[in-house]
Amino acid sequence: MADFIIMTDSSCDLPADLAEKMELSVLPLYVDVDGQKYVNYLDEREIAFSEIYAKLRTKCPAKTSAVNFNDFLEPMEAALRAGKDILYIGFSSGLSSTYDAGATAARELAERYPERKIYAVDSLCASMGQGLMVYLAWKQKRQGKTIDQVRDYVEDNKLHLCHWFTIDDLMFLKRGGRISGATAVVGSVLSIKPIMHVDNDGHLIKVGTARGRKSSLKALADKAGELGVDLGIQTVFISHGDCLDDANYLADIMRTRFGVKEIVISYVGPVIGAHSGPGTVALFFLGRER
Repeated sequence: MADFIIMTDSSCDLPADLAEKMELSVLPLYVDVDGQKYVNYLDEREIAFSEIYAKLRTKCPAKTSAVNFNDFLEPMEAALRAGKDILYIGFSSGLSSTYDAGATAARELAERYPERKIYAVDSLCASMGQGLMVYLAWKQKRQGKTIDQVRDYVEDNKLHLCHWFTIDDLMFLKRGGRISGATAVVGSVLSIKPIMHVDNDGHLIKVGTARGRKSSLKALADKAGELGVDLGIQTVFISHGDCLDDANYLADIMRTRFGVKEIVISYVGPVIGAHSGPGTVALFFLGRER
């Protein structure tokens, strides 16, 4: 049985040490902040995430740039030449063209290497939701599952991977065109915080509001209680936009209310953070539905 690697992109926002332990192949994406382009490595070798957020807090312009299928060809072909099959689990096609680029590269290489298996799966996930999907796939691999079995597991479970998050600064939603300027101003004055999630099409959707920061964090835990399945035995992921104390506050709620024992906390990386802004907190878990 051929060995296989799990490949993803750096929008997965996994902690670098965990990604290394999992022996992932991670394609770095890019972010442009204040006219300077940075490579989004998980280990922050080019720029610290805290520094990116410091720039965002000063309202520096930020944007992300798409990768193309040529960016995928070299790492994919290197693995195939080494005799390994590839399972690529990509950033939601509802938010980025990254998955399409990876899938295009996979199709081209499948023709060149017909003896190898190379699969591309649209995770319909983002940030540590994507990271959690990759983590769960890796756990399946560790149990001895084949590449086909792991691919099927991801396809069967990706719409059960819940993404619930809140954004602290409404001006970032305004800049992204998701709310009007008037809504952003009024919401900021009244301390209204949006409650959002990623839907079954991989799109970012606003589904509610909360009054005040702690109420918005508790609302995320409420969603876990409403949708989560066997939370006490799950590994739950939490990501944050340079607001670790708030992420820890949410983690404490999850431990106290639901008996969650395994929680992984990490940054919302700069690719997502350029759009969501400082103060974002997101909760990821498996549920009955998204």
